[in-house]
Amino acid sequence: MNVLVVGGGGREHAICHKLSQSGRADKIYCVPGNAGISEIAEIADIPVMNFKDIIKFAKEKNIGLTVVGMDDPLCQGIVDEFKKEGLRVFGPSKNAARLEGSKSFAKHLMKKYGIPTAAYEVFDNSDKAKEYLKTVKYPIAVKADGPALGKGVLICSCYDDAYNAIEDIMVKKIFGTSGDTVIIEEFITGPEVSVLSFCDGKTVKAMASSQDHKRIGDGDTGLNTGGMGAFSPSPFYTKDIEKYCIKNIYEKTLHALNCEGIEFKGVIFFGLMLTKDGPKVLEYNVRFGDPETQTVLVRMENDIIDIFEACIDGTLDKIELKFEDNAAACVILASAGYPQNYEKGMVIKGLDKFNLSEDKGFYCFHAGTKKSGDNIVTAGGRVLGITAKGKDIKEAVKNAYSVCEFIDFKGKYNRTDIGKTALEL
Repeated sequence: MNVLVVGGGGREHAICHKLSQSGRADKIYCVPGNAGISEIAEIADIPVMNFKDIIKFAKEKNIGLTVVGMDDPLCQGIVDEFKKEGLRVFGPSKNAARLEGSKSFAKHLMKKYGIPTAAYEVFDNSDKAKEYLKTVKYPIAVKADGPALGKGVLICSCYDDAYNAIEDIMVKKIFGTSGDTVIIEEFITGPEVSVLSFCDGKTVKAMASSQDHKRIGDGDTGLNTGGMGAFSPSPFYTKDIEKYCIKNIYEKTLHALNCEGIEFKGVIFFGLMLTKDGPKVLEYNVRFGDPETQTVLVRMENDIIDIFEACIDGTLDKIELKFEDNAAACVILASAGYPQNYEKGMVIKGLDKFNLSEDKGFYCFHAGTKKSGDNIVTAGGRVLGITAKGKDIKEAVKNAYSVCEFIDFKGKYNRTDIGKTALEL
């Protein structure tokens, strides 16, 4: 069948790569794609929010399955529009996507159904939010209610920091309408773990665990980003913790959605904090994570089209997810200045040396790139996701960093401590 992927980042490149390994994919298309994706898929420059033209494209190319990678089109109802046209699509409906599209909805759901999470209050008035700040114990987390490219969570150590966060989010609208409402949340600590899970509305099945590095600087310092690197599996996510999470978080979340009359088909991303009081949900996402996907899918042994179709058809219970007994690590190469202001159009050198080899386990997933004449240039804050496998995390991290040296562009920046917390165990 012909398959279409909606999105143009490193996550979508990893999805396209996994689709290219399927014996069931006759041809892969991607909108809008990027320079790396264009090497394995036919791309079309259609904006991801232009549902009408994407659907028209899907019909013209006789697409048998569409996979939506990005949060914004999911939250705005692209799946509903595809279904109206009788097209098969992988991803949650607009109603189900509220699990990510509204943090307040997600928090209320968890509270109502006893799913472990941090204590919180919700505000749609900045003055009331600022007044509440006088009553809390610091540090706290201030979160924009809607999607914010992974940057909508601000950790505040004192009243002044929190006041400024409310001012930025609710008054200055640095995250647009996503900041119309904010969640002020108890600050909890512990190792963070990402667990991506497939769901068909009746069954939820977790993939291999992973761990992201959100902050821009080494030692988890500086501003939040969309993710500066990841590794899989997480050594903090033990069998006992997994068993607890399946019963008290994953299955409970699906039960809660069903009780609310919401059918969820797609990927639920469980962002977990392993606190001293047990695992708690930090957030839900309703799609593959980035860069976690780059480390999880390279370890997956299943034909991914089989899984996508099982989720659509409600037969996920018949699928056994299988992952290689190894590890993978991803190091993000970013543009200097990210996640704030950065230059674009920098020529990327060294990609020709990066002869990716499946048997060697090295991958270069493009995130913010485009073609310019004979060159590939930077076109985003996160530029490339250099991913490598190894027998364990230590080897995978070493392999990924060794390959990062092949690549060069003006302003290239990366963290140097990906996986360090796991290696110190």
